[in-house]
Order: sequence, then structure tokens, then C-alpha cells
Amino acid sequence: MSDIKSSTPVELLTFRLSDQEYSLDIMCVREIRGWTRTTPLPHAPSYMKGVINLRGTVLPVMDLAERLGLPPREHTDRNVIIVVKFEETMTGLLVDAVSDIIALTSSDLQPPPDAASAGGPGVIKALTLLDDRMIRVLELSEIVPTLQSDAA
Repeated sequence: MSDIKSSTPVELLTFRLSDQEYSLDIMCVREIRGWTRTTPLPHAPSYMKGVINLRGTVLPVMDLAERLGLPPREHTDRNVIIVVKFEETMTGLLVDAVSDIIALTSSDLQPPPDAASAGGPGVIKALTLLDDRMIRVLELSEIVPTLQSDAA
């Protein structure tokens, strides 16, 4: 976490899940697309909604709210899929709505309290306040399964 103390520029894509605001490093985001019905896969975890065809590529789509342990909700045409790339893995993250892109410095980010991650993976990398809004910065490596973690 030593890089959080520097004032490196950071751009984040903010989005809503339930009534909460989250963000991802914009460098991980490949595209934002409207909700597309998924093809379910048998024996997949409940948060994996299935796969979609993304220009000839099979893209797994996960319900990010369910992955983070938030209560399930009805999907509507207003939902958005954020296509992210982590290492060599492309994944679609189903969210309620994309808010905006914010630019700040890494010194604006604060590490989450230790109690927040007790007993679970550290999915929250940092927190930041923006106009009295608490925005959680997600740690993509803890959310998106990779080929390496599946093989381990």
C-alpha cells in the first residue's frame, strides 16, 4: 500500500450497486455496454449470470452486487455491463448504472479499515470522499477469477 501515499494521478469509473457507489481503475475497463441476456452455465457460482457473445468472444458475466454479498435485485434494461480486463481475463461486471469518470490523485485515496476485511477477501482497495459521497475503490484481482487462481 505504499503507492497510496504518493500523488500519482488516478482515474476511476464510478458506478452504482444497490444504493452504494463503487469504482474501478479506468485502465481496467475495456467497454461499457447495455444489458444483454446471458446464457447460463450449469454448476457456475450463483453470482455468475452466464456468458454473452461479445463480437465472437464468449464473455463471462458476473452480477457484481451478488459477488460482493449485496442483496439480490431484479435486473432491468437499465442495468449495464462493464467489460474489464484483468491480466489476460476479460469479464463482464453487471452493475445498476455507470455514474461518471473521476480524476484524483492516489493521495486522495484512503486504505479501508482493517475491520472491513476481517474474514473475507480484500475486495475494497481504497476509499475516497467526493462531494460528501463515500466511493469504494474495488480490488479487481479479488473479484475476477483468473486462470492462475483456478489452477492453483
